[in-house]
Amino acid sequence: MNTQVIIDALNSHTLPFIKMLGGRVTDVDVEQQSCTFEFNVSHDFCHSGDVVQGGFVTAMLDAAMSHAVVGLGTDIANVSSLEITTRYLEATRAGRLVAVGKITKAAYKTAFLEGSLYDGDGKLLATAQTVAKLVRKKPGDTASPAG
Repeated sequence: MNTQVIIDALNSHTLPFIKMLGGRVTDVDVEQQSCTFEFNVSHDFCHSGDVVQGGFVTAMLDAAMSHAVVGLGTDIANVSSLEITTRYLEATRAGRLVAVGKITKAAYKTAFLEGSLYDGDGKLLATAQTVAKLVRKKPGDTASPAG
């Protein structure tokens, strides 16, 4: 499948919390097994002036990681995090942010994923790792989160 088709399909099913954070998928790399999001986070999601609250940082990383699985898997119906660890390396400030999620290893029922969050200048702000439960489509299902 053409990567632009995957990107368009993922963006056409954007969840409200991703829209709230100004998020959209900008790239899917089949070879690297990754998905890139761009977010434009407003000050509404900050504390201490312009520092994005940590839960929103984790949400952005989680979105990029789970979309890597959904966007690149043809039979994935749902992805649920079983465990997620976030490391905050620098203060994440409101504005343009880029999150990259990658598949480290995927089996039939689980996937190991990693994510990185960068500011608009490419500075690494936070990383995450997750173990996710994969729910496969049942035979005959035609609906797909990625189109």
